Amino acid sequence: MNILILGGTQFVGRHIVEACLAAGHTVSILTRGQSKDELPEAVGRLRGDRGEADGLDDLKGRSWDACVDVSGYLPQVVRASAELLRDHVNRYVFISTVSVYAEPERHPVREDDPLSPSPAGDVTQVTGETYGPLKVACEHVLTEIYGDRATILRPQIVAGPFDHTARYPYWVDRAARGGTVLAPGDGSDHLQVIDARDLARFTVKVVEDGISGVFNLAGPRMSWAEFMTVLGVRSPVWMDAHDLKTSGLGFRELPVYIPDHDAQGGLMDVDNARAVAAGLTLTNPAITARDTREWSKGAALNHALTPEREAEVLAAVQGG
Repeated sequence: MNILILGGTQFVGRHIVEACLAAGHTVSILTRGQSKDELPEAVGRLRGDRGEADGLDDLKGRSWDACVDVSGYLPQVVRASAELLRDHVNRYVFISTVSVYAEPERHPVREDDPLSPSPAGDVTQVTGETYGPLKVACEHVLTEIYGDRATILRPQIVAGPFDHTARYPYWVDRAARGGTVLAPGDGSDHLQVIDARDLARFTVKVVEDGISGVFNLAGPRMSWAEFMTVLGVRSPVWMDAHDLKTSGLGFRELPVYIPDHDAQGGLMDVDNARAVAAGLTLTNPAITARDTREWSKGAALNHALTPEREAEVLAAVQGG
């Protein structure tokens, strides 16, 4: 098949490109050409800034079997590509997010749960507050234009090699450094991420099989105590909510930690049954951790919680 990917050089997009190539498909990407491009020479490069009036010119007069949109964040931008490609692709796959859900405290979060209201039409800034609602608006655009030729994928936090967000990599890097590890909660809260390679393989499957619909993409759910075991951390020092707050530590410093009873707690309890039934396969969490660490050795990531700050907090808690 001939597949167009809007985006494709970084993290999730890169994995999707590589999965498409591994399956024997022909791949073209549309990017601004500003990010580091380490993709194989076989990938066709098209240039364009989707936010500019002429940003889709390289797509005109061409056709593909499918389009995978990894870089759609604003509904007006997504509409422009969707309308241009309406008669030139058979399927439009949109990478959305579990942040679209209006009630993220639900356990578990399912595809039919209420969505956040779309933002006003003049909202063009992607922030922590607007990210989910803007993705909702993008989803509405695609279902309006493509109907059952649209596939919406809603991944939760994505993990794996090439993850320059440094969220999940913090934990594999911290475990590799050894010593006393500060861990959030008491070990009973839950963690759930999706390996980027599982997301990518499922994307290829929905393209190949023409699968329509909306799918949550979530990996195995485990307790934080189990996660520490996966990482090889033998004796973590657990910090309860009070100590975390007193120390000024939150999601930024201890990434991917969301307590089960937090207002966002359901986002670590995402139901993936629909996707699994459609062919989603899941990587063993130990393999995700191992492969992420192998990549991160040479990535020079900057983590918010430095070793010095962690030691300072541990000394204060243990000394108290």
